[in-house]
This record gives sequence, C-alpha cells and structure tokens, in this order.
Amino acid sequence: MVGGKSLGDRTFSVTNTVIMVVIMIVTVYPFWYAIISSLNSGIDLQRGPVFLWPRIFTWASWRAVLADPGLLSAAWITISRTAFVTIISIFYTAMFAYAFSRPYLKWRKWYMALGFTSMYFSGGLIPSFLLINWLHLYDNYWVYIIPSLFGGFWNVIILNANYKAIPDALFESAKLDGASEFSIFLRLVLPLSKPVLAALSIFTAVGIWNDYGTTLYFTQSNDLQTLQYLILKLLQTSSAVEQLSSSASLSNPAVSELLSLAQGQGEITSRTIELASMVIASIPMVVMYPFAQRFFISGVLLGSVKG
Repeated sequence: MVGGKSLGDRTFSVTNTVIMVVIMIVTVYPFWYAIISSLNSGIDLQRGPVFLWPRIFTWASWRAVLADPGLLSAAWITISRTAFVTIISIFYTAMFAYAFSRPYLKWRKWYMALGFTSMYFSGGLIPSFLLINWLHLYDNYWVYIIPSLFGGFWNVIILNANYKAIPDALFESAKLDGASEFSIFLRLVLPLSKPVLAALSIFTAVGIWNDYGTTLYFTQSNDLQTLQYLILKLLQTSSAVEQLSSSASLSNPAVSELLSLAQGQGEITSRTIELASMVIASIPMVVMYPFAQRFFISGVLLGSVKG
C-alpha cells in the first residue's frame, strides 16, 4: 500500500504491541506486588492479598528491616563483595582475553581446549569445598573475592570477538611507537572496549549480587552473611512456621496459637518482613539497570560480531 501501512503491517504492529504489554505486565507485576504487600499492614494482609495499592499503608516493615543490624551488616558484605569482584574480575578477564586473542600466543589451542572444557564440566561441590578449606578461605571474607576473580570463559569469548574487531593496523602502529603489550592493553584496547566491558560488568554484578551459594556452603559466621542468604533464611523460617502452624491447628490449638504469635501480628508480620527484605535487596540492581541499559545492545553486539 502506497502512502500508508498495509493491513498486514498494522495487524503485526498491534499484535506485537499487545504481546509486549502482556510480557511487561507479567514481568513487572510480581515486583510491584511485593512492594505494595510490604507496605501494607501485616494483619490486614492476612485477610487477603492486595493487588494494585496497599489497603492500609504503613512503613513499619521497612523501618523494622532497615533497623536490623544484621541486615545492614549483610548489605555491607554484599555491596563490598559485588564492587570488588566486578572491578577486579572484569579487569583480569579482559587482560586474559586480550592475550588469548593474540595469534602469536604460545599454547593457544591448549588454553582454548581447557577453557571450553571448563564451560561444560566443573569439579563439583565437594572438591570445591576441600579446595576452599585447603586454601584457608573457609569462613573467611576472601572466599567471596579470590574464587571469583576470573569471570569465566564465556566472557573471554565475547571479549575475544570484540578485540578481533579492532583493526590490526592500530596494534602495529602502537608497537612501532615502542608500546609494550601491557601499554597497548591499557591505552588502546580498554578504551575501545568500553561498551562491552560495561555490559559484562552489569551481568557480573547481578550474578554476584544474587549469589547465596557461597555463603551457604563456605561460611558459617553470622558476620559473613549476604543479603540474599539472609532473605533465604527468612523465607525458609517463615515456610517452616506456616507448615507447623497448619499441622498443629488440627491436633493442638494451643501450639497453633503460639506459632501464629511467632509469625507476628499487627502492622509487622513475618510475611511483610520477607517482602520488605526482598524489595530492599532488589533496589540497587533495579536502579542500576536503566543507567546501564544503553550499553547492553551496543556492548553485546560489538562483542559477538566481528566486523
């Protein structure tokens, strides 16, 4: 059709818009539900769920969570760990990928075989635990840093493709000017790879922020708990209390009443504490994504297509 869109084009646009809106609602609504439920009175929430807005608005659960010294300590551990690992891991991985991208690297094929093998096979939990214990990293803050310094071979593949897209003439010109390999990496390669490095930094930060397995398997001190592990304990504790309360209500009403009191009453309950903790723990990543969004498309495309 000249001068306008055809019926097929309009149908596609409308269908595509409807599908995108549905996906957006399905994606965003669970987070919105957690927010409004955490801001609702706990005793009112027990009468039935809220859907669009809190029925009885209160900051009580958020104030209780933010006043908990254990959560503040866990937040510090999580934030410091995420910052250290993201910065150091991206730098080390980028440096390794630069060396790996050079055709004159010795034993390059052996490194490639070792790297691809590591993508599909791992030592497992028990060998990892024995190694961590042998390195005296068990129940130590450095267990969060040292084992995570290398970002994985998948990041190496993305960075390698990006480095190969840089014209060889730039490398030759830098070498003619007397620049060393390390100088070329710092002054030439890194500045030209900012979009890819930024995208990988976001992916790394999100992965480290959401990790609770390291805390679960390799620490036992309360001072080394992370936010995600603390939330996991809250969820498990609340679930256990609910199951016990449900079982006791059939056999012993007195025990059921005690368990109900343990779940909380009034404005603050275990449910609202859980939701408030999850929302507060998610806020840094949610805030960071819009600022980093512009790096995603350009960074991933630059790192995946040679041209």
